[in-house]
Amino acid sequence: MTSCAMPIPETADAAASMRRGACPSLAAPMPTGDGLLVRLRPLGGSLTLSQFSAVAEAARRFGNGILEVTARGNLQVRGLTASTVPGLAEAIGEAAITVPDGVAIETPPLAGIDPEEIADPRILAAALREAIAARGAALKLAPKLAIIVDGGGRFHLGDTIADLRLQAVERGDEVWWHLSLAGTAATAKPICALRTEAVVPVVIRILEALTDIGPAARGRDLDMDVVQALCPPGAESVGIAPTSTLASPVVGMHDLGPAGTVLGLGLAYAQIDAVSLIAFLRQAGELGARETRLAPGHGFFVLGFESEAAGMVQRLALVQGLRIAADDPRNHIATCAGSTGCASAWMDTKAMARLWVETVPDLLDGSLTVHLSGCVKGCARPKASALTLVGAPSGYALVVNGAAKDGANAYTDENGMKSALERLAGLVRENKDAGESARSCLTRLGAARVSAAFEQG
Repeated sequence: MTSCAMPIPETADAAASMRRGACPSLAAPMPTGDGLLVRLRPLGGSLTLSQFSAVAEAARRFGNGILEVTARGNLQVRGLTASTVPGLAEAIGEAAITVPDGVAIETPPLAGIDPEEIADPRILAAALREAIAARGAALKLAPKLAIIVDGGGRFHLGDTIADLRLQAVERGDEVWWHLSLAGTAATAKPICALRTEAVVPVVIRILEALTDIGPAARGRDLDMDVVQALCPPGAESVGIAPTSTLASPVVGMHDLGPAGTVLGLGLAYAQIDAVSLIAFLRQAGELGARETRLAPGHGFFVLGFESEAAGMVQRLALVQGLRIAADDPRNHIATCAGSTGCASAWMDTKAMARLWVETVPDLLDGSLTVHLSGCVKGCARPKASALTLVGAPSGYALVVNGAAKDGANAYTDENGMKSALERLAGLVRENKDAGESARSCLTRLGAARVSAAFEQG
């Protein structure tokens, strides 16, 4: 674990040599269309207001002043150069922000204070980090390998994909941990259930098995029978009951009982400028806020104020452009960095998102997520969406019920985009039954009718 005293590439070429699939840490920033990008995951996703402000100020001084919170709840600083990354690292160190090295071990954003969690997963996560660190270079693991330790609760990580997943369950008076591989809580392959004391040895053996496969191996590459053989005798016979309910939305005000009121906020299209963030954090601090927790879905929680101050902080957040409510149509648009931040992109995804909100807000009723992708890589949302718009050299491609990499169903150019959206919204408005959602209507109409409306009316 480190407070960011990491080696920094001496040249842009050194940074550019980083393998594309690796995580863009301070030690290896990733080149993008607007400079170098650094991704940070503070320990437990927790930052005091002064620490968060320090990162924002460093982003303003050493980058282009744009910060992002990713879909997994990581913090990103954009627009850096090889000569300014050391300054960012020094600022983070001075703010005493601890960024764990090595394998990403993720816990729910409100771990330890979520009143509905079965167990505080941070204790087991810390034990895993210590055991992995003790193995040192003997473990050669994929850069994006992720382990989720989920204690359950209102804000669990059941919808987040992981290579290895440990889910707390109650068995009598004991807490056990269900181990599964490669997926969300609903799709991961169940392996076995473990008592707490058995978890670390079993996970280390699994990581050793991944090392034997190769440095790019992920959870999906493991053979289930092999992994089950690494579990204690009889463990695989214990029934698995994966999380079946959706996690509560981050955005909004949440009463956590003894833990008080927390305010969940979202970044508009995953980004915020440093000046706006600093202003908001200063105002929130004046009203008693003391801590933030980064959260999946491009958001964060604000903790520490009295309940009567929550409404005031929420209104201040709205002034700074943050998402504050579950019915905000911006909640339902997934965007990548787009052409303003990525050399591969053919679309200004942030401007396009604003066009969707202004032109077709009725489509963004919460029943579906619109994915706006600057190119066919689909970085912001690799899985299928009801509607995906992909940037292309000649315009925009619409994919219905698919991912960005799937074949396009319809095309339009830049001049025809607004009209295409209006026709699409009109199709849904004219055909939607009373009480029917936009997603249900689009599904019923079918890809052919949706595509025809988008492309030619």
